[in-house]
Amino acid sequence: MPIAKLSVKKSKDPLLVIVLSIVIGSVLMVYPLSYDISGWRPLIMLMIMLFWVLCQPTWCGVWFAFALGIFTDLLLDAPLGLNALSFVLITFFVRYFTRERRILTFWNIWTLAGLAILAHLLFIWFAQTLGDMRFSLARHWQPLLTSILFWPVVYYCLKRWRI
Repeated sequence: MPIAKLSVKKSKDPLLVIVLSIVIGSVLMVYPLSYDISGWRPLIMLMIMLFWVLCQPTWCGVWFAFALGIFTDLLLDAPLGLNALSFVLITFFVRYFTRERRILTFWNIWTLAGLAILAHLLFIWFAQTLGDMRFSLARHWQPLLTSILFWPVVYYCLKRWRI
């Protein structure tokens, strides 16, 4: 009697893709654009962090968000820890609100990403206001629209490695 082979689905190791997406996202964050359109640049690193935290929760968590936030602070010459704290808080709340849901559809993830992007911009506004930094409301709210509209592109480029 032959022994029946169990078909075990081998999970894809996303480490290389995670690193590659961070490298591509960092290039897109610092790529020089004209002043008129640079304000419309989407928050690429935030969206990459959100995708991996939502779609690969065993690989990416709060420490991943913290490291990516510090890296983003260094890329953008922001006060050290500003984006890191925002990314960690967003990751905590996103993980908290999705812990009971087993299946996240594209629309659920898009809604969560939109709320997270809004929360990030509100946190940056609040922190910069407390720090007595000049915060141009028109200049900082432009990425909200482009980031929410750009989310499907990020999702469909990386969805192959979703759990």
